[in-house]
Amino acid sequence: MATAKKTTKKLTSKKKELSRQDVITAYMEYVLEHEKTPRSVYKFAKENKMTEAEFYAHFGSFDGLRKEIWNTFFTMTMDVAHKNEDYVHFSNREKMLTFFYTFFELLTLNRSYVLFALKENQHMMSKMEQLKGLRRHVKDFAKELIMDRNENKTTILLERSESVYSEGAWVQMLFLLKFWMEDDSPDFEKTDMAIEKSVNTIFDVFDNTPLDAVLDFGKFLWKERMS
Repeated sequence: MATAKKTTKKLTSKKKELSRQDVITAYMEYVLEHEKTPRSVYKFAKENKMTEAEFYAHFGSFDGLRKEIWNTFFTMTMDVAHKNEDYVHFSNREKMLTFFYTFFELLTLNRSYVLFALKENQHMMSKMEQLKGLRRHVKDFAKELIMDRNENKTTILLERSESVYSEGAWVQMLFLLKFWMEDDSPDFEKTDMAIEKSVNTIFDVFDNTPLDAVLDFGKFLWKERMS
């Protein structure tokens, strides 16, 4: 009986296994509380009551962790979108709108971290490095939408280049990201307007009717720049 009690005590006192998300959460909280990135894995792990081995079981470096945070933002966005039972029936335009609306809602929930991450290093290449995984995800998502669109066209002359338009979707993401960072409107209403106008412009280009949409979008940007 004594042995059984000891075994039970040992099982119940066993340390909870650290998950990948636990490490991400600890890192995000660290940089917000200290207003700087940790200088070493050793100090970061010690302060968060984990071992270096536990950190390295999930990430090879802080750079890898920072990239994974952006990958997680994308994954969570798509998870939320697919929880909507109607999503599968959405048009490609509606799917793209849903993606951007949801993505920036998620960024808003983590705005302090995102602003820190993008403003910490003024060197553009350093900023872009952490977004490499997100870039791949966004381009793949756009390619899927374009492939679906092309399959419904009866002639090859009406098909669109997957590589060109997927790159365009990424440029759109960067534009919206910068717009959102500088947006000081209540509830980020102007960002929602920018999302709607930019997505509609892209899909109007797909449908060979770009002029009115491009002019409308241009007027919007001009007004925002001058206000």
